Amino acid sequence: MSGRIDVKTIEKIKRRIRFCDYLSVAQLYLKSNFLLEHPLNADDIKPRLLGHWGTCHGINVAYANFKSYFKDDPNFSFVLGPGHGFPALQANLLVDGELAKVDPMATVDRSGIAYICKHFSWPDGFPSHASPYTPGIITEGGELGYALANAYGLNLGHPEKTTAVLIGDGELETATAIDSLNLRNLLSGSKNGKILPILHLNGYKISAPSIYARKSERELNEMIRGFGFNPVMIDGEDTESFQIKLSENIEDPFYILKTEKGFGGPNRHHEAHQIPIKDPKNKAEELSALEDWLKSYNVTDLVKNLEDIKL
Repeated sequence: MSGRIDVKTIEKIKRRIRFCDYLSVAQLYLKSNFLLEHPLNADDIKPRLLGHWGTCHGINVAYANFKSYFKDDPNFSFVLGPGHGFPALQANLLVDGELAKVDPMATVDRSGIAYICKHFSWPDGFPSHASPYTPGIITEGGELGYALANAYGLNLGHPEKTTAVLIGDGELETATAIDSLNLRNLLSGSKNGKILPILHLNGYKISAPSIYARKSERELNEMIRGFGFNPVMIDGEDTESFQIKLSENIEDPFYILKTEKGFGGPNRHHEAHQIPIKDPKNKAEELSALEDWLKSYNVTDLVKNLEDIKL
């Protein structure tokens, strides 16, 4: 594939990202009124807010673009390093029908949407981080650093496999993650599957800029080349360019996905890391801000035809 991408494909990916962004927010906050069928009120808000928003948009961007491009490849896998961004992963697994394979309540309809939103980070429900219960997960929870090594292990002895692995820019600061880049020299070749690393460069870790956000583009590219990869910069908000770059025949690509941390929400950067609106249940101005945020995704339009966002 090369050149321009079909407009319908681009629009479907964008709708998919918008819907999964909405579901990510709804899982964090809502225990009822999941599709905003009446004005948001305090009773709709969970009594305890637990989870992470800041990385979710970038996860949704990466997942939607890679799953769209490799939709006809039964041997494609997606490994998630920032497991704390679980609302985004769970949203995508719901849309693809993967979650329903292990939990028949997680249907791709209004009932399934209500089910995952209410039971996210809820007693006897879904955890706040990715877990072994989650389809396709081989990295536990928010234990950052192991994703790339696990992806190489997944492909070991399986040349038919292609695995994309999303690595947080804070995650790449861990010794395990940075040392895993050396696995390209050990495990690339015809006997093993193809690895597609993606550095999610959203600029911030928990409360400060990441080291890689402080590097110049040239410095970051040269570091990646030093491990034997070919860096490919991607603007996460340019869906057509993303798809074109995936179609280019690049040997040993290392994608650098740029998105703004907390994109689409009321706060950005480190303020968006976990729960950006802290107390909407008890503060009227925060409840109003949350309602405006949720309404910005125009979910009513999206749920008219859920089939239109499946990849």
